[in-house]
Amino acid sequence: MLGQRVITALVLLALLLPALFAANPWPFVGLTLLLIAAAGWEWGRLNAAGPLLSLAMGAMLAAAGAAAAFAGWTGQAPPAAWVLASVLWLAGGAFALKRGPSAWPHLPRLARWVLGLVMLWVAWLAIAQARSFGINFILSVFCLVWAADISAYAGGRAFGRRKLAPSISPGKSWEGVFAGMAGVLLLALAWLAFDRAYAPDSASLYTRLFGRLGAVGAVLALLLLAAMSVVGDLVESLVKRAAGAKDSSRLLPGHGGVLDRVDALLPVFPIALALAWL
Repeated sequence: MLGQRVITALVLLALLLPALFAANPWPFVGLTLLLIAAAGWEWGRLNAAGPLLSLAMGAMLAAAGAAAAFAGWTGQAPPAAWVLASVLWLAGGAFALKRGPSAWPHLPRLARWVLGLVMLWVAWLAIAQARSFGINFILSVFCLVWAADISAYAGGRAFGRRKLAPSISPGKSWEGVFAGMAGVLLLALAWLAFDRAYAPDSASLYTRLFGRLGAVGAVLALLLLAAMSVVGDLVESLVKRAAGAKDSSRLLPGHGGVLDRVDALLPVFPIALALAWL
């Protein structure tokens, strides 16, 4: 299993890093759209769409993304889209987690399908637009999610006592959440120093937030983003638990599916763009 995880991770990095650093944005736009279309297929499978309809959902997601790209939205999407996505994630995420896995299948299937496709499309669009801001900016958002996840795992293993959501993800604890938030704040301090010292190609998310919101506002925004990375993870776990699935698929050997790898990114990127815009 470990060998599979390492090989899959290396293959993904070999594909993603050249696309990310390419002078032309289209390789990154196309590759990420392919991955998010695969996530759309997985979403259909987890929500009783059936094999053919699940494939159609992935294709529809790819077509909607391509249409947005050719319309120029990957460079400049309407800022209201990020605010709307943020509100939906904050309200909808809290509602779904409060109701729990048992309530999810009782939502109309059409509503679940549409919610998932919209959620994935907006997240992909936010990732594509973040790339247009600059490499330093998009990496700062990716690393925020990774820092929150790694710190939460380490803090939970070391200090975890109080369960966060035992009916959804028994391994997560409140101590892990707080450790994840601390990890994000430490990362922000280090990145701010990096931006000042080396003046990279673009301002990072942290420099933008501290410059526009002030120290207190930026800290609150970063704590919100760290918390929403947990919400994204929990929402996907809720859907999998409701479907009786361990992984969203087996597309990525050793890792599960695409949704398993991007769940925490889905709310963070739109909310990060909303905060950077504000």
